[in-house]
Amino acid sequence: MERIKLIYPTDKNYLSISREKWNNVAKPLGSFGELEKIIERISAVQESANVDISQRTAVVMCADNGVVNQKISQSGHEVTALCAVAIAEGTSNINALARQFNADVLAVDIGIKNNISCKNLLNKNIMHGTNDIFYGAAMSEIQAKNAVSVGIDIVKQLKEKGKNIIITGEMGIGNTTTSAAVSSVIFDVGAELVTGRGAGLTDDGLKRKIEVINTALKVNRPDKNNPLDILAKVGGLDIAGMTGLFLGGAIYHVPIVIDGVISAVSAALAYMISPACADYMLASHVSDEPAGKMLLDFIGLKPVINAGLRLGEGTGGILLLPLLDGALAIYNNSHSFEELGIERYKKLS
Repeated sequence: MERIKLIYPTDKNYLSISREKWNNVAKPLGSFGELEKIIERISAVQESANVDISQRTAVVMCADNGVVNQKISQSGHEVTALCAVAIAEGTSNINALARQFNADVLAVDIGIKNNISCKNLLNKNIMHGTNDIFYGAAMSEIQAKNAVSVGIDIVKQLKEKGKNIIITGEMGIGNTTTSAAVSSVIFDVGAELVTGRGAGLTDDGLKRKIEVINTALKVNRPDKNNPLDILAKVGGLDIAGMTGLFLGGAIYHVPIVIDGVISAVSAALAYMISPACADYMLASHVSDEPAGKMLLDFIGLKPVINAGLRLGEGTGGILLLPLLDGALAIYNNSHSFEELGIERYKKLS
């Protein structure tokens, strides 16, 4: 965690340099909207107007949550293990999209309950599933810090391998419950305002989920001003690992893509730990879960996609890649005002 001291805001001069390059493309100023701004922000992260996102990896943090014992989800912890192996072996939904968009996928066991023998699943298991937050803290603060460090280390290793953009993803039954609990603390509101149906719940199931979260908050009393305390008391190991990915992106200058609400919760915690790391985050889409937009607004980021996505695994995040590829095709196009001999557009006030 000492590495957090290495985080500083991006050099905003590169925003201007990149914007100048955009403004020389023969088109109305700013006409590619939010995608122009994202390319400018990546330029600042990479400290170069020659933006490169060709070496891409989706990192999927897999972990179990003890709160599943409270019947807040349709399925049990055994599904986490099955899906984690599928991701590691390349047969899940995120893998299909990754192949389409020329990305690698790294599946990480950061807290799966079952012992798994799978050579392609990176074993960084901190504990075999968290404790049940209905009765007490999910984990110790030391375990939370260790899980965050796993995420930071993974960014370092990927950067050393030449990766220049990372998509965050997760797999863990019950993690919309933990993300809602964390959101409740961040926004100091009752669970009913930030809790959705996750993978699918009846009205009675949703009511039970909200009751469980509100009880967990009363039992654990997390400190809303201490992100590590929030994480340890009502969070999850997948959330902790992704929090580390966002911090690692800021430490090692790699843009990190936010996926859905669980990823956004992790980004919010990273932002609370070090606000400057927001400069290194990219918002792909706004989740269909109630806290999705609230979390992105909290960080100060605007999503590109609003399509009611809630699949997880990083599937929403990876959909940002083809949009950015399209933006870069225009950004790097020689179809310029100078080339055409046309007077450049002027910004009108």
